[in-house]
This record gives sequence, C-alpha cells and structure tokens, in this order.
Amino acid sequence: MADDLRKLAAQVREVVGDRAAEWDLTGKLPGEVLRGLASGGLLCPQVPSRYGGPGLGSRDGGELTAHVGSLCSSLRSVMTSQQMVAGSIERLGDEDQRDRYLPRLTGGEIAAAAFSEPGAGSDLSAMATTIRSEGDTVVVDGRKSWITTSAYADLLLVFGRFGDAAAAVVVPADTPGVTVERIPEPLGCRAAGHADITFDGVRVPADAVLGGTGLPLPFLVTAALAHGRMSVAWGCVGILRACLSEATRHARTREQFGVPLSRHQLVARHLAEIYTAEQIAARACEHASACWETGSPDMVTATVLAKHVSATHAVSGASAALQVLASTGAHDGHTVARAHRDARMMEIIEGSSEMCTLLLADHVLATVD
Repeated sequence: MADDLRKLAAQVREVVGDRAAEWDLTGKLPGEVLRGLASGGLLCPQVPSRYGGPGLGSRDGGELTAHVGSLCSSLRSVMTSQQMVAGSIERLGDEDQRDRYLPRLTGGEIAAAAFSEPGAGSDLSAMATTIRSEGDTVVVDGRKSWITTSAYADLLLVFGRFGDAAAAVVVPADTPGVTVERIPEPLGCRAAGHADITFDGVRVPADAVLGGTGLPLPFLVTAALAHGRMSVAWGCVGILRACLSEATRHARTREQFGVPLSRHQLVARHLAEIYTAEQIAARACEHASACWETGSPDMVTATVLAKHVSATHAVSGASAALQVLASTGAHDGHTVARAHRDARMMEIIEGSSEMCTLLLADHVLATVD
C-alpha cells in the first residue's frame, strides 16, 4: 500500500474506530463523521486534486474502498453514492458544472444518485420520472425508491426522462417539492440512509442538467452504474477481509474437545474457503481497475464481472465466517452478523446477480467464437 493510501486509510480507521456496531444498531451515521470524511475528499477519492479530491487511481481508490468496507459497509455505501455522483459529474458534466459541484463533494457536502423507482429497478428503461424544460428552469416530477444515502444528502443526482431522451439533473435536497422518507429497518447497510424520494413540481435552474441536453438513457445509466459497481465490488472485498480476520482469530482462540477450533479439519476448510473467496474477489477487482486505468474496451464487462464475483463470494464468505463463529458472531451489530446481512444486499444493488449474469452471457454470445 502506497504511503498516501496508507495515510488515508489510517484517517478513516481513526474516525470509525469501534463505532460501526453502534451505527448499525441505531441505523444512523453521525453527521459530523460524514461531513468530516467528505471534507477531505475521502468519500470520493478518485476526484482529481484540482477539485479538492485525493486524485487516486481506480486501483488505489478501490483498495481504500475495500478498507472502508472492512470497517463499516454502511459508510462504504455512502462512499459509493458519493463516488457515483462525482463520477457522473466528471463524465457527463461540462467544465462549469465540474467546477461548481465537485468542490462541494470534496468540501463536506453529501450526495446521492437517484435511479430506481417503484416500477423501475433492474429495468431502468421503465423509468417514469420526468425532467421538462420551462424557460431557464427545468421541472422534475416522479418518485424514486430505496435511494442509498439520500437521507443524509445535500445534493441529489436525479435521472429521468427528458423529452425523447433522458437526463441527469442536480437537485438540492432542500428544494421545495422534494420529500425524503427514510426506509425503516433495512436488512443490510442499516445506517446507509436508504430512503424513498418524491419530486412534486421541483424546479431548478436549467444549467443543473448535466451536459445541458438530453442523452440516451443507456449511456447515462452505464456511466453512473459503472462507478457504483466498482465501489460495491471493492467493498465486498473488504467484507471478506473482515470475515477472514474475525473467523481466523476465533478459530485460533476458541477450544472445542481440548484443541483450538482451527485444528478441526472441517473448520479449517471454512477458513480456506473464506480466504479463497477473498482472493478471487480481489483479483477480479484488480483486473477491472486495470481496465479502467488503461481505458480498455473490456472495462464495462470487467466491472460487471468484478461486481458479480465479489458480491456472490461475499455472501458465501460471510456465511462460512458465521458458521465458524456460531453464536459468537450471531449477535446483532457483530462484525460477522453485519457482514452476513450486508453481503446479501450486495447481490441486489447496482445490478442484481441475475442481471449481471445476463450481461455476462450477452458478452459471451457476442464475443466468443
């Protein structure tokens, strides 16, 4: 780990400390924690330094994300949202919009990306939210569901239909007509600020539309989801590393039948399985990050693969860790109990495992002779 990355990881570790269990149990991340980390650009570490960010590459940014994921998946989820919005602004916004919004995301403000709707989850082509022009403003109407981080957000990046095309518009969360309703007691990432949002005649300046004009919906969605999938994938590596650490420590110190658990071959097999899962997920993420950094045409497929592999292995690894710790790891708030719930959610968000499988199958059919 490079010195700069090591310093950033140490900053996060110092802030989180042993508080992740408390945050999970209360379902809330302290505002001062979020704003403190956002102020240093730690929630969107790949934003270039000219906008106040650390300017990390995909690999180092991924390793920092994994570190955060090993400490607290709810905080990593906020990090994913922040990076999705920042990445979308970098790719879709014009120079003025990058200058206007990115320093806010590295200066303490929190952002959420609003994709999914009651009738548009995996099938985002069914999106019904509308963004329409009225003079020098645009008006947003619609509903978004299960939007991560939106309960904390200062800015909402809203995706919707824009005439015959689509658009992404930056909406301050306190704009009249915006209603945010927190999701009570979600299964996983309980403190990530999941919420439903209603937009009722919400009016913002026309220059809040990224790029200023309508773009094809698949282009918009791919641009934003790619950042989310990479962040989730690396976050799952972090989940696996936390599970491996907890399971190994427990197996070394807990005795059954007069010997440490680690001496029992079936328990040792679980440790090997968790280690294998972590290694496979890490290699998939490293490959995807390399594709990002070289601009490889395989970048999109590698990102989907990394997300799919990491999420499915996080689920199996967390299950194996829980089996090793048994009742010790079954207490609400415990690292492994959190991992077990949080990992399961990772198979759903930013493209379900089923959707990832279909995308990978399409890639095979199109490229393999």
